[in-house]
Amino acid sequence: MGGGGAVTLSLTMIIFLSSISVCYGYDPSDPYGNVTITWDFLSQSGPDTYGIKVSIYNLQQYRHVEVPGWKLEWTWNKSEVIWDMRGAEAVEQGDCSAFKASGAGQLPHCCMKRPVIIDLLPGTPYNMQYTNCCKGGVLSSMNQDPSKYLSAFQMSIGNFLVTRPGSDSPFDKLNITMPTNFNLGIPGYTCGDAFLVPPTRFSDDKGRRWKQTLETWNITCTYSQFQASRAPRCCVSLSAFYNTTIVNCPRCSCGCQGLGGAKCIKSGDEPPPTVLQLPQEPQAAAAPPLVTCSEHMCPIRVHWHVKQSYKEYWRVKITITNLNFLKNYSDWNLVVQHPNLKSVRQLFSFNYQPLTTYGNINDTGMFWGIKFYNDMLLTSGNQGNAQTEMLLHKDEGIFTFREGWTFPRRISFNGDECVMPPPDDYPTLPSGAYTIGANLNPSLLLVSFLFLAVAAPALF
Repeated sequence: MGGGGAVTLSLTMIIFLSSISVCYGYDPSDPYGNVTITWDFLSQSGPDTYGIKVSIYNLQQYRHVEVPGWKLEWTWNKSEVIWDMRGAEAVEQGDCSAFKASGAGQLPHCCMKRPVIIDLLPGTPYNMQYTNCCKGGVLSSMNQDPSKYLSAFQMSIGNFLVTRPGSDSPFDKLNITMPTNFNLGIPGYTCGDAFLVPPTRFSDDKGRRWKQTLETWNITCTYSQFQASRAPRCCVSLSAFYNTTIVNCPRCSCGCQGLGGAKCIKSGDEPPPTVLQLPQEPQAAAAPPLVTCSEHMCPIRVHWHVKQSYKEYWRVKITITNLNFLKNYSDWNLVVQHPNLKSVRQLFSFNYQPLTTYGNINDTGMFWGIKFYNDMLLTSGNQGNAQTEMLLHKDEGIFTFREGWTFPRRISFNGDECVMPPPDDYPTLPSGAYTIGANLNPSLLLVSFLFLAVAAPALF
């Protein structure tokens, strides 16, 4: 291959790799993240009844399952019914009249060909609970709260062909097979086919004796931001102490005023009574956002402000603002990609954990709120924001204020990528200034801070 061909191939590969995005079902910050459903055949009581344990694991590092939670569906291949269930419940029982007509004393819990299963709520009576149940379908990410990333329930399944009244045919007992067409009931998630894996091993006496299930099947569900929502859900604005320019979120980042599906209320106006009467959680979670009118029309805005420069350190302020009138964001998280995150020295009022995905590359970090302090972003208003400041070391040989280096490359909120301003619009250094250190002109600092304080007090 000639030199020109090699260059063309290299350019093609670069374009291809740069086009990979979470919008298409692959997240480079969490390449192995998914939701795994484990289907364990625990026991067989007779030729026609099985005990089944279903576990739902959120194996994503930062994307969690929010209110109203998972709503698991599948399709039976034959004539299976759910006799009993603990830790969850079917939304509908279905038509079980054939069992009543046959003289069976107990009606099944669910006779639907495609049952819809939901988690029980916290506070459910103990005789209905099961291990790791009763979270209302909410699953935390693995990093944010490892104790709440698993949900499970148990059910007793029988497989019958029941004759209708007037028929002389006896009951036919069938072999149970794995159901198909699994669906988590969460926008953006697509589940694959069930596949057989080694049986799950478990111990009832702290490891003295181990047992295993009859069979274990796994179903893998992956997330696509594009399938979850055609419009982005957050955007990023930028500013810096060395430039009076405030770079706002790009116009129409999440929608445009006047277009269908974009509803907003002007700043300072009170929402109409019909809005205030709308139910909040969980019904409002699935409702289209009603936001403060803006050029970007996003429910969430993240502002990154380069605040100060010291001799060996620099300081950043991050502000997350909820502009949605209908939704509180519980247990929110923010993922930031920036080359200097490997040198974080101190963080105020947020939790932080680096996401080292590729070897020793440490340029991505996860931020989330402190429990009972700022782990919830309230609906649009004076309390609908969370802020932190971060102190980073100036790495010798690579740190610079030039070329927009101090601004993030990517930001995502609750696992959805935010719209970034174009790099050409990033705040730049004043003409002729190449370095900014401890001897920065105090007059420039004073003018910049006064301008920012007057122009956008809400951001800082």
